[in-house]
Amino acid sequence: MSAQEKPLTMDRRRFLKLSGILGVGFATGGLLPISESVAFNKKLYKVTKTRPAMGTFVSITLMHPSRTEAENVIGKAFEEMDRVISLMDRYRSDSPIGILNEQGSLADLPPDVASVLDRSLHFYQLSNGAFDMTVQPLVDLYKRHFETKGLPPSETDQNKVLALVDASAVQFDGRSVRFKKDGMGITLDGIAKGYVIDCAADLIKGHGIKHTLINAGGDIRVAGGKQNGTPWKVGVQNPDKEGPYLDIVKMKDGAMATSGNYEIYFDEEKLYHHIVSPSTGLSPRQSESVTVTASSVMDADALSTAVFVLEPDAGRGLIEGIHGTACLILGHDKKRIASRGWPC
Repeated sequence: MSAQEKPLTMDRRRFLKLSGILGVGFATGGLLPISESVAFNKKLYKVTKTRPAMGTFVSITLMHPSRTEAENVIGKAFEEMDRVISLMDRYRSDSPIGILNEQGSLADLPPDVASVLDRSLHFYQLSNGAFDMTVQPLVDLYKRHFETKGLPPSETDQNKVLALVDASAVQFDGRSVRFKKDGMGITLDGIAKGYVIDCAADLIKGHGIKHTLINAGGDIRVAGGKQNGTPWKVGVQNPDKEGPYLDIVKMKDGAMATSGNYEIYFDEEKLYHHIVSPSTGLSPRQSESVTVTASSVMDADALSTAVFVLEPDAGRGLIEGIHGTACLILGHDKKRIASRGWPC
């Protein structure tokens, strides 16, 4: 939930890549459309606002008869995102996750945190451990070694920390949580970003707005299409960021999330990055990116991480066993692997 690993700069090329939106009408010259409001037709305004959040850029686009109402609701949606982010940020010592990691237990969990912890443990079980929120000590070990020494940790140090990666040692009853091993910690970076987007989408829906697109650096939530049932068009980013999109998906309602080795990494070869295997302690190298579609961004977020950790064929098998989900995997050999149900 934080941009601690690598600084972000926004230029026009990066913004258009992060927006992932095709056919919506972003400006192609001049200043970046951080705030945009145009009459899409005689009945609808298209209102877009973009701002930094969660280590990326979040863009909210609404189509609504009232431009003023759309702008007001977008403002409230960003406020809702800020509220939830403050609960999940493990880098904040006063956040519930920061306190839990420091003290090893936490009672009277905020409902939002309890929901994400519950879903995290669900995907831990569903993926046979491929998705594991307790990788935090391991990720921090890599980050610390590369920052101070420019090298990965020794096998001895790695194995010592790897013993703390074990979501089955998280005692959770829906209201309180406790670690059974001293030194454990969690990171919700693989799922909370999606939950934050879902919360914003739910708020927007609660205000009666039907046409919505939220894009947080490739994590997408859409509703209602653009107009008259016309779907939104979403580009799946190519990891090299220079070639064409891997695919262009038409979506009316639903969510999409992508996990890859190209956004946050510790070495130039991208052999060590923010996704690590809970079983080996190493960053998986079989895939370059995994994109998952699901009913919620939280689910798509967690599943894209799990599939990235698994072998591509095993990851595809996992997705094909879950109703309402699909995936597109780009292997390290540039081979595309799509599950049944992938929109094409």
